[in-house]
Amino acid sequence: VFRSGTPRALDPAASGWIRDVSGVERVGVFLDSPLAEVERVRDLLALDWVQLHGSESDDFLDVLGERVIRRVPVGAEIDWDRVADLSRRCLPLFDPGAGDGVAWAWETLEESPSGIRFGLAGGLTPENVAGAVRTVRPHLVDVSSGVEAAPAIKDHAKIRDFITAAREPSPHPAG
Repeated sequence: VFRSGTPRALDPAASGWIRDVSGVERVGVFLDSPLAEVERVRDLLALDWVQLHGSESDDFLDVLGERVIRRVPVGAEIDWDRVADLSRRCLPLFDPGAGDGVAWAWETLEESPSGIRFGLAGGLTPENVAGAVRTVRPHLVDVSSGVEAAPAIKDHAKIRDFITAAREPSPHPAG
């Protein structure tokens, strides 16, 4: 997370170790950072993905390429046309908050139009992620506070349990 002033914030200058992480894709989370800063940190730390969580312009997508996860705020109605447009340019992520663990009725995504890739976040935990995956069929799930022992302190057992539950075989064929 590269948003200063938040409990999970990292200083890019002191985060070179991220370049050496292997076996996973490295994602940098940004909230209303200038485009030049996002590009600088992405390149400095060899990030595989950029996750935009603020009100950044869609023009960022033209510059950053398709390896962007773009937060889509959750409201009463889902603008599936916008989500479909975003899914051709990046990976939309339905999330009611910004890492605050706010749960929401993600079941509303169960009837999503076919062929639209999206991610799911918000209130996911090791206890509910398997049901979310079976019901919503997201392309990815995103978790932060749902696997913490305390704010900004990850619990390794919760992370393991979350991953195991998210990978549970589904009784339904992939859609």
